[in-house]
Amino acid sequence: MKTVLLDTHILIWLLSDSSKLKNLSWLRKPSYYTVSPVSLLELKFLNECGRLNLSLESLIKQLQKDETYHIDSVDLSTICFAAFNLEWTRDPFDRLITAHSLAKKIPLGTCDNLILKNHKLLA
Repeated sequence: MKTVLLDTHILIWLLSDSSKLKNLSWLRKPSYYTVSPVSLLELKFLNECGRLNLSLESLIKQLQKDETYHIDSVDLSTICFAAFNLEWTRDPFDRLITAHSLAKKIPLGTCDNLILKNHKLLA
């Protein structure tokens, strides 16, 4: 099965059925989408900061029920070590999600220009 690790923004857009997704042709190719626990932590952070209004518990249950999504188990030390060389970003969430992609060798689906410019394993 082919998968793509979703950047947090893409995950939000998929779950909200955003029109911003229409220009992302790679979204039609995967059999399922992989979600990093780091993205779930970022969603929690955005919720706490007032930038999102969602129930994380409901969202996690929704993702677990939907066969389209897989929340990937990954060892924290594995992604931290992979993140050591990602000096091109200061965003801790972007750094860890990109490191997750590298450590697990899963293409990353993103629209973030900085990631697109610097990450080698893209969807």
